[in-house]
Amino acid sequence: MKSILVTGGAGFIGANFIRHLLAVDPGVQVINLDLLTYAGSLENLKDLPDAERHTFVQGDICDQSLVECLLRRHRIDTIVHFAAESHVDRSIHGPAPFVRTNIQGTFSLLEAARKVWLGEGMLPPDSVRFHHVSTDEVYGSLGPRDAPFCETTPYAPNSPYAASKAASDHLVRAYGHTYGLPFTITNCSNNYGPYQFPEKLIPLMILNALAGEPLPIYGDGLQVRDWLYVEDHCRAIHMVLREGQIGETYNIGGGNQPTNLELVQTICRLLDERFPDSPHQPHQSLITFVEDRPGHDRRYAMDTRKIQGQLGWQPRESLESGLRKTLEWYLGNERWIEVIRSRPSYRDWLERNYTARGTRA
Repeated sequence: MKSILVTGGAGFIGANFIRHLLAVDPGVQVINLDLLTYAGSLENLKDLPDAERHTFVQGDICDQSLVECLLRRHRIDTIVHFAAESHVDRSIHGPAPFVRTNIQGTFSLLEAARKVWLGEGMLPPDSVRFHHVSTDEVYGSLGPRDAPFCETTPYAPNSPYAASKAASDHLVRAYGHTYGLPFTITNCSNNYGPYQFPEKLIPLMILNALAGEPLPIYGDGLQVRDWLYVEDHCRAIHMVLREGQIGETYNIGGGNQPTNLELVQTICRLLDERFPDSPHQPHQSLITFVEDRPGHDRRYAMDTRKIQGQLGWQPRESLESGLRKTLEWYLGNERWIEVIRSRPSYRDWLERNYTARGTRA
């Protein structure tokens, strides 16, 4: 890899990946294409390591001519595709942006890569790679005793978000099979860590608890997720890019399965330890249960034996160690929080998605 186009690089996982890449791979140039929608922010790109190797371009992945221009101008040999609408709740309220970005946007990127890499032959075919970042939600929902998702689990998406990501996965695979476009895919579990937009569960719980505000939990809180610290995810993607087999899919997970309620209780316990004199002690008293979201998947779990066995990857952070690092990051980055939470749309969204649901007994 010499020149990498990272889409969605001003978002949560994309920005963390760019930081990781610049820190550990000194020979690479990074071109960052991001539209800067609500979840993307230039704040996420401040103080990058070796920042002169990073070029930011504000633009839309659906703009195929722009993508083609970037591929040629920077002689891009690798595309790492993070850009996506990614919040299930927002996909329920309004699915159209998910169809446009996740399906049409991926199609535009694939077409640009096919034209420049394969049609024009800008670089040798064995020196290029399209890496697509996807989610465990494409596999659907598991029962309490079901085996974890593996790379051959049939797709069964249950939300507009998951369906749009499933469609994009299929497009990438089809371009590899039909046109010979070199690709890899990773499907990850729920990410958390620094720079995560605070509408997501973990940062929302941390920031609400610090402010003494309610901690809204959907339904009975017994939904099960596998939580992956973002730096572990970035290491996995980098490993797949360097050592993964073309045409293969790799599942990435954190190796844990707490319920949402257990997760929030752990966050509350860590806050109790960190702030023993807080007026909000015990923070668990702030937990409230709100009306569940439609079609809420009950359980996700990831079988990561393939990436562990073939590439030697495994998560370095346990759930508790990752949560401690995440808590300390939010405590040490008040300006970032102020900038993000000052956006007018942020409070409106919380009101619409949580407060309006009301509490349940």
